[in-house]
Amino acid sequence: MDYELALSKDNKLYIKTNLTGYALLANPLLNKGMAFPRSEREEFGLQGLIPPHETTLETQIARSYETLESKSTDLEKYIYLRDLQDSNETVFYSLLCNHITELMPIVYTPVVGLGCQRYSHIYRRPRGIYISYPDAAEIDKILAHPRFDKIKVIVVSDGERILGLGDQGAGGMGIPIGKLALYTACAGIHPSTALPILLDTGTNNEDLLNDPLYVGWHHKRVRGKEYDDFLAAFVAGVKKRLPHVLLQWEDFAQQNANPILERYRDKLCTFNDDIQGTAAVAVGTLLAAIKVTGTPLCDQRIAVVGAGSAGCGISNLIMHAMIEEGLSVEDAAQRFYLIDRNGLLTSDMPELLPFQKPFAQDRNNLITWNFSNPNSISLKDVVTYAKPTLLIGVSGQAGIFTEEIIKIMAKNVERPVIFPLSNPTTQSEATPSDLMKWTNEKAVIGTGSPFAPILKSGNLFRVDQTNNCYIFPGIGLGLIAVKSKFVTDKMFMIAAIALAECSPARSNPKENLLPPLAEIRQVSFKVACAVAQEAIAAGLGKLPDGVTLEQQILNKMWEPNYLPYKKS
Repeated sequence: MDYELALSKDNKLYIKTNLTGYALLANPLLNKGMAFPRSEREEFGLQGLIPPHETTLETQIARSYETLESKSTDLEKYIYLRDLQDSNETVFYSLLCNHITELMPIVYTPVVGLGCQRYSHIYRRPRGIYISYPDAAEIDKILAHPRFDKIKVIVVSDGERILGLGDQGAGGMGIPIGKLALYTACAGIHPSTALPILLDTGTNNEDLLNDPLYVGWHHKRVRGKEYDDFLAAFVAGVKKRLPHVLLQWEDFAQQNANPILERYRDKLCTFNDDIQGTAAVAVGTLLAAIKVTGTPLCDQRIAVVGAGSAGCGISNLIMHAMIEEGLSVEDAAQRFYLIDRNGLLTSDMPELLPFQKPFAQDRNNLITWNFSNPNSISLKDVVTYAKPTLLIGVSGQAGIFTEEIIKIMAKNVERPVIFPLSNPTTQSEATPSDLMKWTNEKAVIGTGSPFAPILKSGNLFRVDQTNNCYIFPGIGLGLIAVKSKFVTDKMFMIAAIALAECSPARSNPKENLLPPLAEIRQVSFKVACAVAQEAIAAGLGKLPDGVTLEQQILNKMWEPNYLPYKKS
């Protein structure tokens, strides 16, 4: 091993490492740059390799922030932060934590989408693992390196459905890298234990295939049995090499996302953030919104535009919450109106996917509706006749929540709850400023992408971003802390409730639904404690002897600060 954490005789942490000189400076997890003190410069052969002035982490953060501010575009800022992460992770995460509200949109949505689109043209250094289909037989060999001994969490994508941007092939690696950066910044997962993986099964993006700079496998996407066998080999390799790892699936296409989750959820500790994390943050935000609108959960009528894995995942978790509150399965299901490209899902549609069927409306329940087109029941029809109290967008169709539709909703409901959740920002179903204008400031809003503050009662009001970072980092922290064997649906409901309990609107309905991002670590801690407790209660995880749950969670939360070094 290049290094290990140790405890001195006076109970102070330090790092033992056998790296010296340029090798030490080139390791982003160990590099201190000019913050190496003179004693360590002498001991590790660094004299002359860095400028003589000894600086502090605080000065390094200030210098990095100044450089970041000098960049003229968001893409340039994204590139700079990726370079910083690859050269000094302590400075990177200190900067990110200190400016989380400002930098979250750069490190993740919406700018990460542009980073994925431009990935092959801005590629600098290797990070994580690329496993391409031609290397399927080499998975065990690829994973065998000792550098992966400490891995506790993997985020994996095949790049086929990146945000609302579609197939980005190998450029999809930007998503696992970005997600894991949030695991560390938001929940303190140590970066040495996080591994981004891109499964390169080709791409159907002709622009990429025709791009000589494209870094991925120049081949059409593998489908069917070949794809399934490749995924099976990958999971088998992960289980063999890292049997206790948390594996998060990210941005897989609709036809693959749910089947993959169902196939492997009982095989290892795994979840899909697009399906389950998105659902949990939406439910948590809805539970907070109820404090504002006063409409009980069991009285909600929910319209969801986008009936894919995310839309059905959200609906499924809300439905289970309704059932917990006393509704029957049948009564709860009838309160959902899911709309895809063919219109409202109805039970007579021949090509419904298994996860869509529970939410398909019986046409006999719609006999009083005056359809504009019986063959495709539109969003306008649903809003007019179903009178939803909650409108959710996960469609990736910019502007689909039109002024006409929103005004109809506002006419039917005193305080309409509207969640345009598609990202990046360019794919959002509506902008918060428009929603406030069209509803005379009655709308209760949560967005998937970050937006500038809006005017509310003449004052600037922060837009609640229903960002999955309120959920998945805390869930991961809790699962890792107690070494949970599996991830259950109940854990996501518990995480949603924990998030709702952090809502400023609980004590004042005029406040925001979600806490500010500056408090994200406190939120992650509460979510982690709740999820870890459920894992223990379910017999899936356990605490080390003599350690309380809270202390175990805190012990796993890394703070980006420098430690003293000694030679191993």
